[in-house]
Amino acid sequence: MIGYGHILIFAVFMILSMVIGQQLKSRFRKYSKIPVNYGMSGKDVAEKMLHDNEIYDVSVVPVKGQLSDHYNPQTKKVSLSPDVYYGQSVSAAAVAAHECGHAVQHKHAYAFLKLRSALVPVQNVSAKVLNFIFISMFFGFMFLPGLISIDTALIIIAACYGVFTLFAFVTLPVEINASQRALAWLNSSGITSRSTYPQAKDALKWAAYTYVVAALSSLAMLLYYLSLLAGRRS
Repeated sequence: MIGYGHILIFAVFMILSMVIGQQLKSRFRKYSKIPVNYGMSGKDVAEKMLHDNEIYDVSVVPVKGQLSDHYNPQTKKVSLSPDVYYGQSVSAAAVAAHECGHAVQHKHAYAFLKLRSALVPVQNVSAKVLNFIFISMFFGFMFLPGLISIDTALIIIAACYGVFTLFAFVTLPVEINASQRALAWLNSSGITSRSTYPQAKDALKWAAYTYVVAALSSLAMLLYYLSLLAGRRS
């Protein structure tokens, strides 16, 4: 069932993801050497952006890892990686402001953020179902009589990729909007200057590309399995 098409799509988008990931890391390394105004750390930037937006119930905490920064609407925490939390650079400011952009979205009940949060448990269940299907296929269980038909398996796989694709495309406006909010605030607050603002914008642009690749990858897989299903029924 997993043919050359699946492997080819996976390989193409894996390579594309690696290329963009390297470009992203390269930009962040480059801009991590450029200071922002007022010598503010990522933590300082995050706390100021939250306060400027009258958000006082969200905490800013450090988290292990590289580019592991995120905002959790359930715990109301902006988690920043060490390079961002302690960094006093364009990269740190851009990432910190971006994550706070999600907190601002949460405050204003941004529709796409609400939809994305609602889809998280559905995506998690879909991932577990898909893993079970693929593991079963690997061990040959799918070919045991009476367990499950190939057509049924294809329908389940396509449905799971449908969820992944919806989640990925809903994520795009969430991330783009958070970056727009971050850049507008960085500019208006004076934390970035005429020379550093384009650098912050460039860093967040490459971060956004990773979500674009993820969305296109999910869509390509969905279309592939739908074509397999259509071929079996024709």
